[in-house]
Amino acid sequence: MLIGEFAREAGLSQDTVRFYVRKGLLSPQFGAKGGRKAYQVFSRSDVATAHMIRFAQSLGMSLREIAVIVAEFQKKGLSPEREVELLGDQLNRLEQKAAELTHLIEYLRAKRTWISNGRKEVEPSPKWDNSYQTT
Repeated sequence: MLIGEFAREAGLSQDTVRFYVRKGLLSPQFGAKGGRKAYQVFSRSDVATAHMIRFAQSLGMSLREIAVIVAEFQKKGLSPEREVELLGDQLNRLEQKAAELTHLIEYLRAKRTWISNGRKEVEPSPKWDNSYQTT
């Protein structure tokens, strides 16, 4: 399929598809049409890769991390052990992020209460410790 159809199937803009191709995240084949600048032809496998890229981004992975995984997958596939490792790493990141968000929610609630009560007591502070890494 050509880029327009692929973009619709993958739920991406054509600009995003071109960006992913430039970054090496997608590797379309080149068709016979298009003269000196042959058309890029995408497969069903590319659609699955695009969905995986979007999912990995939603988990907070960087494009650099995703590129490594995509290259590994395209080269030799991912073993079940490697998939478990990748999922474990991402679970750890998400759990850390959830802890940070819980801490921020508690702080904002305390600050809201403090303001609502006329700012009479000591102002709450976020009290960051070494376990929270800001990104």
